[in-house]
Amino acid sequence: MPVREAGPPLADVEDRFHRFVLGLPAAATDTASTAEQATLRRLEAIGERFNVSGLPRLPSVLPQLLRALRNDNLAGSQLAAMIGRDPVLVGEVMRVAGSAHFRSAQPIHSLQHAVVLLGRDALRQVATLHVMKPILQASAGMRGHMAGPWLWEHAERCAHAAAFLGRHGGCDPFEAFLAGMVCHTGTGAIVRLLDQEAPPSLGPFSPPFLAGCMRIGARLSLRAVRHWDMPANVIGALVERVDAPQAPASSLGKVLACADPLAMVQLLVERGLLDAELDYSGTWPSSFPEPVMRRGQMDLRRQFMPAQD
Repeated sequence: MPVREAGPPLADVEDRFHRFVLGLPAAATDTASTAEQATLRRLEAIGERFNVSGLPRLPSVLPQLLRALRNDNLAGSQLAAMIGRDPVLVGEVMRVAGSAHFRSAQPIHSLQHAVVLLGRDALRQVATLHVMKPILQASAGMRGHMAGPWLWEHAERCAHAAAFLGRHGGCDPFEAFLAGMVCHTGTGAIVRLLDQEAPPSLGPFSPPFLAGCMRIGARLSLRAVRHWDMPANVIGALVERVDAPQAPASSLGKVLACADPLAMVQLLVERGLLDAELDYSGTWPSSFPEPVMRRGQMDLRRQFMPAQD
C-alpha cells in the first residue's frame, strides 16, 4: 500500500481555514508587524468591554424544548404542541422527517407523526440547528458578509463531528453536538470588529495576528454560551478551549479540540483548498485513537460529500 503524503500541521490548517472564512490571501510574512500588534491590543481591549447583552437571545422555545426532551414521560402530542408555537421550526421538523434518512413507509401526515418518527435526539439537533443558524449567519460589514455562511457551514460539520466523537468519548452526544455548534459564535463578532478596527494598510494579516484575533473570538464564544445559559459541560469545554494551548482535561473538551479541526479540514476539502487524499493523522490532536479520528473523518465525508454519479 503506497504511503500517503502527510497533511499540514494543525496550526496551518487553522490559518488556512480562517483565511478562507475572511477571504484573505496567503500571508506575506510570518511575523506580526508593529501595526498588527497595536491593532491586536486594541481588539483585546474592545473584547474585554464587549456587551454580551447585545447578543441575540435564544428563542424561549429552545430551552423549553430541550428541557422537555429530557423528560421520558412527555407524550409526542405535548412535544408537537410545543414545537407548533414556532411555524418555521414546524416546517424544519416536517422537512427533516420527510428526508431520505428518515423516510418511512407511510407519508408524514402530521407534526406529531414527524415528532415520533424523528425521536428525541434528532429533535434536539433539529431545534438547535434552527435556532442557531440565523445567529451564526448574522453579519455586518464586508468581511462579515463573506464569513457568516462559511461559519455556519463549519458549525454544521463541527457539531456532527462532535456528536460522533462524543459517542466514543463517553459524552452526552447532544451536549457534544451543542458544543460543536456554538464553539465559533464569537468568531463572527471578531470578524465584525476587524472590519471596524483593522486598517487596510495591515494587508492580508500575518499568522500570529490572525491567531491572536481568533483567541479573542474564543473568549467571546465563551461569554456567549454563558449568556445563553448553556449546559455546564458545554461551558466547561469552551473554558478549556480558551485556555489553549493547554490540553483539555474534560471528555467534552477533548471532543471539541478534535471536532473543530476535523470540520475545518472537511470544509477546506469540499472547497478544493485541501487534498482529500492526504494523511491527516499527524494533524489531529492526540485525544482520540487514530482509527476513531479516521472514522470520524469518513463519517463527515459521507454526510457532507455525497458520492458523485
